[in-house]
Amino acid sequence: MSFFGNGAVNRVNLHTVVQALSEGAGGVFVLVFLLQAGVPAPLVLCAMAALTAGRFVLRPVVLPLARRIGLRRTLILGTVGEAAVFPLLPLVAGVDGYFLAFVLIGPIGSVLYWTCYHAYFAAVGDDEHRGSQVALRTALTSIVGVIAPLLGAGLLAAGGPWLAFLAAGAIQILAAAPLVGAPEVPLAAPSREPLKGVVTGAALSACDGVFAGGYFFVWQIALFTALDGSFTAYGGAMALAALVGAGFSLWIGKRIDAGTGRSAIVIAFLVAATVLMFRAVSIGSPGLAVTANAVGALVTAVWMPALGAPIYNLAKASACPLRFNVATEGGWDVGCGGACLIGAAMIWGGFTYAAPVLLGLAGATAAFAILWRRYGRVETRALST
Repeated sequence: MSFFGNGAVNRVNLHTVVQALSEGAGGVFVLVFLLQAGVPAPLVLCAMAALTAGRFVLRPVVLPLARRIGLRRTLILGTVGEAAVFPLLPLVAGVDGYFLAFVLIGPIGSVLYWTCYHAYFAAVGDDEHRGSQVALRTALTSIVGVIAPLLGAGLLAAGGPWLAFLAAGAIQILAAAPLVGAPEVPLAAPSREPLKGVVTGAALSACDGVFAGGYFFVWQIALFTALDGSFTAYGGAMALAALVGAGFSLWIGKRIDAGTGRSAIVIAFLVAATVLMFRAVSIGSPGLAVTANAVGALVTAVWMPALGAPIYNLAKASACPLRFNVATEGGWDVGCGGACLIGAAMIWGGFTYAAPVLLGLAGATAAFAILWRRYGRVETRALST
């Protein structure tokens, strides 16, 4: 595969694999651990919304910091900063001071990391291989995702939250190592000129945020509840899901690079909508919930390349990928935070988890409409040349 020739992308992918190990062994347990620690489900979702609100407020700081120390160094700082929340989690006992500290500290590393990560990946990637590069990244994280939740569940069972979350934090810090020798990306001079494609990128990211609110965050709580609060069963369900989807993303990425993006997004939307509805009807049945979680890996495999490739290409084509991602990540925060707040209100009002899970369908539908128009224009231009 020719896209392996990009050394910077290879370094980012290696970093992503290590970061995914931390995310899978620790990050996927964060919300459900708060639930077991005595935080009511609606407040867990409110905490997620507060984290996204904090990211939104802090995001204007990213641009001047990256201009001062460099995009790569800011990404490294964010990578290390993401580990700061893990030592707080074992101390949480309901809605207390440590819970508040988690909500206040969490956005700091997150806003530095994800804004700079997406900007850096957009800048060093290749437009002609973008679908395959995003798909390869997704496949690699899926493979790691088979092992990581089992590791996290095992550490929680063997040594409790201190061992599990401190290990996840240490792995998160190690994820910075591949970035140390990566090339620096020059940033554009400060400008008030509007960025090309930023409205489309922000709209797509907002749709993805709404989708993530229902599909990932509400679902994590629903699955953990269906499994009677068992970290071992929850970790096993996450590992099974990763195993199912490890290879499918490579196929969808090639479809995008080959100029058949519309067929890719049709597949992505149909898979996402079907799995969301399956997850909704599986609420309350452990066996069905585990199955719905497993087939959900197909959604990650097709959704990330179909949605991520055009956003990364728009970012690289803009005058400043970092400014572009400040805007698009803000869109994601608004979409995800809004979905989590609506989901919290639904659960507080007596709805089952099925209703807030289906909020993700609104985000998927809106993203499909935007991508259908975009890929249609791209494929029309390709046919005319």
